Amino acid sequence: MKIKRRAIWITLALTISLAFVFSCAKEKEEKKATTELKEPYKVGAVFSVTGRTSFLGEPEKKTAEMITEAINNTGGINGHPLELIVYDDESDETKCVLAVKRLIKKDKVPVIIGPSLSGNSLAVVKIVNDEKVPLVSCAASFKIVTPVVDRKWVFKVPQSDSHAVLTIFDHLIANGKSKIAIMSVSTGFGASGREELLRLAKEVGMEIVADERYGPKDTDLTAQLTRIRGTDAQAIVNWSVGPTQVLAVKNWYDLGMTTIPFYQSHGFGSRKNIELAAGAAEGVFCPLGRVNIPDLVPADNPQKEVIMAYNQAYQAKYNEPLSSFGGHAWDALNLVIDALRAVGPDSAKIRDYLENRRNFVGQHGVFNFSPTDHNGLTKEAFEMVVVKDGDWALVP
Repeated sequence: MKIKRRAIWITLALTISLAFVFSCAKEKEEKKATTELKEPYKVGAVFSVTGRTSFLGEPEKKTAEMITEAINNTGGINGHPLELIVYDDESDETKCVLAVKRLIKKDKVPVIIGPSLSGNSLAVVKIVNDEKVPLVSCAASFKIVTPVVDRKWVFKVPQSDSHAVLTIFDHLIANGKSKIAIMSVSTGFGASGREELLRLAKEVGMEIVADERYGPKDTDLTAQLTRIRGTDAQAIVNWSVGPTQVLAVKNWYDLGMTTIPFYQSHGFGSRKNIELAAGAAEGVFCPLGRVNIPDLVPADNPQKEVIMAYNQAYQAKYNEPLSSFGGHAWDALNLVIDALRAVGPDSAKIRDYLENRRNFVGQHGVFNFSPTDHNGLTKEAFEMVVVKDGDWALVP
């Protein structure tokens, strides 16, 4: 009888112990599940992944996806997974507008990064302002964030075309050149750059002796360059992105005009452009962000660490060199992640956080935003480079 009673107690004790163990295990699993099931933090993105400017949007999309994967592999943002919702506007303004509206109305995102193009960004400024959803553009025109009073919900990360123009003018003046010819494509980016070239030339005493324009689908620019050759231009400044910027260089080279220095805008910031020019780009100058020249950035520069880390991660994942444009997505998404980590997925709080964010070290500079500056960069974010031996080199 005693043996039977003891067996009963032992069985009871084991049952209680097992119940306790299973209870603890269940509680642990429930806590883990609760963490894993935290509501995702959504970020919308619109890039020109296809179409005439796919060279902009493709590296932007790849970069944003790489960052999202890395964030989620390390626990997300405050335990919340990052959900990146990307739409391709196909380099089309109308499709860009529809994509932004869909992100706001259907996907209910609290913040958007992109678009890739200046014209597309300008087309959605009123939408995001009216809907009170912050947008961090990956396009360059100063008009995207100017005037700030009418762009309260809009920010941008590329250096402004005005910064690029001033960097080019500084180099021209330092080399004793005061007469230039300008060429520009008839897109939002080209029009904005042309406007700044004309405006700032007056301020610094630069004389514009020719002002040539062309379309984004033009296949021959020899007529424009031939007219320039008939002037006393001491340099040529071209403002475009896409195939026409390579075409301009090739035509300049083929016409034997290499004695007249050729400058490109910061839209030339991809080694693919050098490759496509097939040797014609040798000696061409352009202002670029340091993300394009990681090995040339001094070790004591505050950007060095993030630039090298991004460069190594991108090349390891995609086996291709990075460009300025992927760097725009890096800056935009990391700024947004920074805001989400600080204030959560509240659109108004994200806007206020971004507007007051200072000393953010990015691929294109050290950003210092303010209520009067929604770009946060100066011309010091640029380095003047020259194409030498088929690659970028710092101008001495």
